[in-house]
Amino acid sequence: MQRLSDFFEIRPGITALIGGGGKTSTMYALAEELRKIGSVLVSTSTHILRPPQYPYLPRLSAPIPMSEVVSIGTAEGDKLSTPEQPFSEMIHYTDYVLVEADGSKQLPLKAHAQHEPVIPKEANTVLVVIGIDGLGKPIKDVAHRPELYAAICGASVDDMITEEMIRKVIETYPQYDGIIINKADDAESIVKAKSLAKHFSVPVAVTAWQTEQPIKALWRNSK
Repeated sequence: MQRLSDFFEIRPGITALIGGGGKTSTMYALAEELRKIGSVLVSTSTHILRPPQYPYLPRLSAPIPMSEVVSIGTAEGDKLSTPEQPFSEMIHYTDYVLVEADGSKQLPLKAHAQHEPVIPKEANTVLVVIGIDGLGKPIKDVAHRPELYAAICGASVDDMITEEMIRKVIETYPQYDGIIINKADDAESIVKAKSLAKHFSVPVAVTAWQTEQPIKALWRNSK
């Protein structure tokens, strides 16, 4: 199976993840792939739980060794918030910087307020994460900022999420180079994810991070 980092052509530098639930799991998966070819830093421009599996540093002052993954940010209990050290400095100490650049309260879908997402200006790749488990459910139950999500779609918060709604909201995102449709945990959800993938011109990966074979499909439209 092709690696996600190869499919999305992740280059050295900063990659940001935005959108709905599944960003952290995606970030960890990319970190484990990329550590095989370089050093990796995981961080956030908003808030994340402190990654328990990676060493934590408050800032970088020396290069990260090859094949190492470290986390960096401002410590707030068991969470990390935006690091004090600029991302533009961090890229001199590591090969890859992965940044969770959006919050969604673990909901599968997300509409952005004016101050969101918080994508580092140095990012060379931005990936959107979508939870396929939001499809067919009421906007109010599965979308972060449901009133805004509904307004973009010309719908009510009680309306059921459709493929067209997801497409319409994603098109309001300021920047994206690829899409990960996550939570495709069974045959039915994989079919739904592949159907949704047809709506996008950027590369799309279908994933289920909690399964034995987490990458279910890789999709490139010809349009």
